[in-house]
Amino acid sequence: MATSTTAPQDHRFFAPLGIPVFRAIWFASMASNLGGLVQSVGASWMMTSLTKSPTLVALVQASTTLPIMLLALVAGAIADNHDRRIVMLVAQIFMLTVSVGLSLCAWLGWLTPWLLLSFTFLIGVGTALHAPSWQASVGDMVPRPVLPGAVALNSMGFNVARSFGPAIGGAVVAAAGAAAAFLVNAVSYLGLIVVLSRWRSPAQDRSLPPEPLRIAMGAGIRYVAMSPTIRTALLRAIWFGFAASATPALMPLVARHMLPGGAFTYGLLLGAFGMGAVAGALSGSRLRRFLSSEAMVGWATVAMATGAITLGLSHSIWLTFAALILAGGGWVLALSTFNVTVQMASPRWVVGRSLALYQMAAFGGLAVGSWSFGELAGVHGIPVALIAAGLLQLGGAALGLVLPLPVALDLDLSPLGRWKEPEIAVAIAPRSGPIVITLEYRIAPEDIDRFLVEMGERRRIRMRDGARNWTLLRDLTIDDLWIERYHVPTWHDYIRHSQRRTQEDAANIDRIFALQREGFPVVAHRMIERQVGRLSKVGTQDGDAFTDPTRTG
Repeated sequence: MATSTTAPQDHRFFAPLGIPVFRAIWFASMASNLGGLVQSVGASWMMTSLTKSPTLVALVQASTTLPIMLLALVAGAIADNHDRRIVMLVAQIFMLTVSVGLSLCAWLGWLTPWLLLSFTFLIGVGTALHAPSWQASVGDMVPRPVLPGAVALNSMGFNVARSFGPAIGGAVVAAAGAAAAFLVNAVSYLGLIVVLSRWRSPAQDRSLPPEPLRIAMGAGIRYVAMSPTIRTALLRAIWFGFAASATPALMPLVARHMLPGGAFTYGLLLGAFGMGAVAGALSGSRLRRFLSSEAMVGWATVAMATGAITLGLSHSIWLTFAALILAGGGWVLALSTFNVTVQMASPRWVVGRSLALYQMAAFGGLAVGSWSFGELAGVHGIPVALIAAGLLQLGGAALGLVLPLPVALDLDLSPLGRWKEPEIAVAIAPRSGPIVITLEYRIAPEDIDRFLVEMGERRRIRMRDGARNWTLLRDLTIDDLWIERYHVPTWHDYIRHSQRRTQEDAANIDRIFALQREGFPVVAHRMIERQVGRLSKVGTQDGDAFTDPTRTG
C-alpha cells in the first residue's frame, strides 16, 4: 500500500465551525432541519387522526425516506457533474413550494391519508436531491483532517434540531393544529435559500464535459461495486437501517397507546431520542481516538438494540425516555461512522454518487423496515415489533464478526497525476470509439506468481475506474510476454479512466513495474476498433472512395 500523505485527523469537535462557509450553511441547515422535524410531528400526528391503521402511520416515515432510496443515485450523479450550490438551491425552493401547498391543504381540510403521504413523498424527493450535493460539498469546504468532525457536526446539528423540534412541533400541533406545523417548515427553508444564494462555491476544474446522466450513474455503481470498503459499509448500513427503523416509525403509537399520551408526549419522546443523538455526536470524536470503526458501530448497534427492546417492554415514561436516549446515541454513532467511511473511501470525482448509494442503502433499509415493522405491529402488537427489531439489531452486531467495517481514514485518494494525455496520429472525435488499450509486460518465470497477484488488483482498479472487458493474455511463442487488454467506450472515457488513478493506487502500479524485466520498457498501444464489414462505397468525381467506418459513440 502506498504511504499515506494525508494529514493527521483533527479531533477537536468544533474545529469545522471555524470555517466561515461551513459555519453559515451548518446553522442554516440546522434551522431547516428544525422546521422539517416540526413538519414530521405534524404529519405523523395528523395521520393518527385520519386513520387508525398502524401501517399508514408507519408509512409517514417511509414516504419521506423512500424517495431517497429511489432517487439518490440520480441526485448523486447530478451532484458530481453540476454546480452543487445550484442543485441545493433548486431542491430547497422545491421543498418550500411543496410545504406551502401542504399547509394550505391542511388549513382547508382537504387532506386524506394518501394525499398526506403524497406531500411527504414530494418533500422526500427534495431531500433526496439536496442531500448528496450538501454532503459532497462538505469535503470541498473543509480540509480532509477535519472531515470526520464535519460529518459528526452535521449529525449533531440534525439531532439538536431533533431534540427541540419534536417538542416544539408537539406544542405547535397541540396549540394551532398540524397546518401550523407545516407552515413553520415552509418558513424554515428561507434561511438556507438566502445563505446558498450568497455563497459562491469554488470553481471546479472540468477539463471534460459532464458525463451523460445514465453513464454517470453506471460509473458510480461500478465504483462502489469494485470498492470493498464502500461495499461493506453499504451492506452494514442496510441491515442497521432496517432494524433501526422500528424505533422512530412506531414512536407515535408508543406515545398514544403504550404510555398513553398526546401530541406533546410524542414530541417529548422524539426530543429524548434527539438528546441521545446529540450526546452520541458529541462523544464521537473522543471515542474515535480509542475505538476502531467496527468497535464504534458494534457498541452503537448494541445501544440501539437495547433501547428498542426496552421501549417495547416499558410502560413508564421515564424508562421510555432512558431507552430512547440510549437508542438515539447508538443511531447517530453508527450512521455517522458509515458516512465517514464512505466519504473517506471515495475520491472527489465520485463522492456524490458514493454517498447517494450509501443513502439508498441506509434509507432504503429504513423505508422497508418502517413498513415491515408497521405490519408486524398491526398483527402482533407494538411490543412484539420493537423487541423483534432489537433482536435483529443484535444480529447486525454479530455480523461485524464476519464482515467488519474496514478502516478508511488513512486512505490517500488525491489524484495520482502521473498520466498525461498522449499525442495521437489519427484524427478522431472525443466520442470516437470503442478504444482498445494494450500494455505489454516482460516477466521472468520466477516472478509470474507475484505478477498474477498484482494484476488481480490491477483488474479491480481498472474496472472500478471504467475499463470494460479486461483480460490478461500470455504469448505462446514468447514465454515472458504478457499483454493486459481492456476497452473503454470513447476517447473521452479513456481520458476520464486514466485521470482517476489515486495516490492509493500508486503502490500497485509501482510493484507491477518493478517486476518488469530490465531492458524491456512497458509498451502501451492505444487503438480504435474498425468495422471493416461495414465499409460502404460512395462515388466521387475523382473515382471511388470509402466512408470511414469508425464508430463515434
